Amino acid sequence: MANTKSAEKRARVSRRRRDVNRRTSSKARTAARSMKALVDQKNTEEAVKVLPSVQSALDKAVKTGSIKPRKASRIKSRLAKSLK
Repeated sequence: MANTKSAEKRARVSRRRRDVNRRTSSKARTAARSMKALVDQKNTEEAVKVLPSVQSALDKAVKTGSIKPRKASRIKSRLAKSLK
């Protein structure tokens, strides 16, 4: 439990940031998972259409700081590679 005003504020801010980070990284993971499912079903033409939105979700997660840039780059690269 927080003992000082500043510690209470830090706890509030941390909780708020955690919720935002969870939301953005969850959206990115869900988008990547849905594209991976399309690739596994051999539905490549649909997967090609979904790829830009997946990349956008990953870039937004990086912009907010919920995932690191290299991780997003690695995921994007592997998804693009899976289309070939």
